[in-house]
Amino acid sequence: MPDPGKIQVAGADGCKAGWVVVSSGLEGQGPHQLQVFENFAALLAHQPEFAIVAVDMPIGLPDHIGPRGRGSEQAARKHLGQRQSSVFAVPSRAAVYTADYLEGCAVAQETSDPPKKVSKQCFYLFPKIREIDAVMTVDLEERIFEVHPELAFWRLNGEAPMSLPKKIKSRPNGPGLDQRRDLLVSQGFDRAFLDQAPPRGVGRDDLLDAAANCLIASRIAAGKAEPFPADYCRDGKGLRMAIWA
Repeated sequence: MPDPGKIQVAGADGCKAGWVVVSSGLEGQGPHQLQVFENFAALLAHQPEFAIVAVDMPIGLPDHIGPRGRGSEQAARKHLGQRQSSVFAVPSRAAVYTADYLEGCAVAQETSDPPKKVSKQCFYLFPKIREIDAVMTVDLEERIFEVHPELAFWRLNGEAPMSLPKKIKSRPNGPGLDQRRDLLVSQGFDRAFLDQAPPRGVGRDDLLDAAANCLIASRIAAGKAEPFPADYCRDGKGLRMAIWA
């Protein structure tokens, strides 16, 4: 049996450099470690392997989308108030596997009711979504869990959405980032760790999101996290469609 003191859980967030990961021991306490992986397969192959990976990226892609996206996205938005716009509606798997924006919009419209195009923000996530979808299996669901940073902060903030936005007009919002940093410090993170200059290709918001995801990973490992929705569905590959917090 592995030494519990050496078991690591991790929070992952997509970034320009690939995937930024903040890891910790099972209880979510330090020392915390910051790493960057070029692709998700490399993250999974890391040795010693992470016991739990809580990743901010959709897992489970339906063949057809209803009016408000996947059930997991609908369930998460209900708790986020003014922050609910951060939860994108992910289109069908067929749309995610397109490489051209206009083609993606066309396929998304064909596989949604009512017909709906793809937002540019979501389209830019397609390569990262495909990375996970290419390696994800039902067996890996014991290790890999979909999370969302704003739902993570909601959970860590006493089940109240953050009052300040993380970004304004797609640009980092300093006061909103400071608010999230301070919340993470109250949850056991060292302020200097969170205030460090991020590696090249990693934004300050990416680092903070990965840290929040790491705390949710520790909650998952302890059996304290729950899926949204509780009665989640599975996609055509058998993958669950749930956001954990």
